[in-house]
Amino acid sequence: MIKSVAKAVAMTALAAGVLAANPAYTAYAASTAYTPEGVCGAGFSRVQDGSRPLKSGRDTFGHVYLMYNRSTGYNCVVTIKSAFYRTATYTTATLLVRGEKPKTDAGKFKYYAGPVKMKARGKCVAYWGSTRDTRLDFAEATGGRRTLGNCG
Repeated sequence: MIKSVAKAVAMTALAAGVLAANPAYTAYAASTAYTPEGVCGAGFSRVQDGSRPLKSGRDTFGHVYLMYNRSTGYNCVVTIKSAFYRTATYTTATLLVRGEKPKTDAGKFKYYAGPVKMKARGKCVAYWGSTRDTRLDFAEATGGRRTLGNCG
């Protein structure tokens, strides 16, 4: 009995260490805690072509989302990290509305950057985001759409 309890404790400790060391697992747990709908607020929904991965080589560190609220005419952009969460890393979310200066939320955030909201009824928009990792190379992952689209 004592042997089986000791074995169970050892296996649990080993599993906890493996899970803590695996950014893909911890990233998934964080990505389910925040949604773009929850960050942008009531009335916002994802638009067509409104989700892009934040890539650094083959690695994905999160996603940048473009949302729209039909009743207010506002767009919203949020960048949600799926790697290195709980660690404040430089993360950005940017929204550009045709004819206006881009608006950005940037800083060291643990979970997400944004929401960035701008009125855009009847106008084309572009959106992008980025985040950095915590390793020695400080790789930056970027994504989004820098060309104007989602007009209307």
